[in-house]
Amino acid sequence: MRVLMIGAGGVGDAAARIAADRDFFEAWVVADHDVSRAERTVAAAAARGGDGGRFSAAQVDASDAGAVEALAREVRATHVFNAVDPRFVVPIFDGARAAGCDYLDMAMSLSRRHPTEPYAKVGVKLGDEQFAQAGEWESEGRLALVGIGVEPGLSDVFARYAADHLFSEIDELGTRDGANLVIRDEDGNEVFAPGFSMWTIIEECLNPPVVWEKARAGEPDGGWYTLPAFSEPEVFDFPEGIGPVECVHVEHEEVLLMPRWVDARKVTFKYGLGEEMITILRTLHTLGLDSTEPVTVKGVQVSPRDVVAAVLPDPQTIGPRMEGKTCAGLWVTGTGKDGQPRRTYLYHVSDNADTMREYEAQCVVWQTAVNPVVALELLANGTWSGAGVLGPEAFDAVPFLDLLAAPKPAGYGSPWGLEDR
Repeated sequence: MRVLMIGAGGVGDAAARIAADRDFFEAWVVADHDVSRAERTVAAAAARGGDGGRFSAAQVDASDAGAVEALAREVRATHVFNAVDPRFVVPIFDGARAAGCDYLDMAMSLSRRHPTEPYAKVGVKLGDEQFAQAGEWESEGRLALVGIGVEPGLSDVFARYAADHLFSEIDELGTRDGANLVIRDEDGNEVFAPGFSMWTIIEECLNPPVVWEKARAGEPDGGWYTLPAFSEPEVFDFPEGIGPVECVHVEHEEVLLMPRWVDARKVTFKYGLGEEMITILRTLHTLGLDSTEPVTVKGVQVSPRDVVAAVLPDPQTIGPRMEGKTCAGLWVTGTGKDGQPRRTYLYHVSDNADTMREYEAQCVVWQTAVNPVVALELLANGTWSGAGVLGPEAFDAVPFLDLLAAPKPAGYGSPWGLEDR
């Protein structure tokens, strides 16, 4: 396996550090628009030892499918791993296919603004541009494994596991994400600093969220519907000391992926944003600072959202000032294999103290980065295989969960949990 990873931000940097400990690949090329960032990631991966010259750096314009294709051919990539934000999904996806490579990403092609009325039918959904090419990928014998981060990604693996091993009927697959993370300044005061890309947070949280319902009155086929932003708040109790966190509906890929492969009456995604983040997002929207349309400022064209993202701390740099844990998981309700009602939370917790000590990566980006590396290893050894545009639900969950949890060096040493409530 020869991996071309595009993006040397927080998640890409963490993925390279994680991969440096594994031996399933022959080469791992880190490409970024800023080659100095790619070179820093390569140096960090090589410093972990056992590199053997497998890592190298390159420059690429991720917005140019032709440039992605050319670099993939030049480095003889077998797999293109997309580690940049979702604005660049389509050109990287297209470039990988043109080069005859398999493809992985952690976020899917962007949606178009949905209707804001409750339970309106959605328009262009997350991933629609990729699924439109599913037939071509399949006929060419190539695999595009989409949404294989943590959420989407590990949560979708949990959905497959729940359907195969825990439930005979599923009422709801409800992704629930929460944390007790605190970020402090040099004086020890709490400060606002998102744990991952603010550009992506704005995109996810200000779009009307989408839910899947199998059957609504008068609509037996069910489908995807919208709700108002930040709607239906609920307090969810997260494990391992995180405790109760208020979660709200957010547009996210799980809702678009899970119903394609897992039978459930309802699929939702709720995220513990917190009152401060919701207030900030609403203010940005009111001021028009969430817009991606360029405006002219003193003769220069700038996107308001790009400016907001640029003035906030880089998520890659906040790890040393971060404290606490983050939890990604799936709340499943329905009927167990024994025919009795069942309510189960499958989850994975990442502690910032652990990820900083072992990988010098803050816990949010590390928890996202580990899952595509696990998936690449399963593809490399033939445990997972397929063709077309497929989500994590299309594959056997057990090998993934076993490899993630197995102690090092055989596995990744990151256990997951299960609670019946």
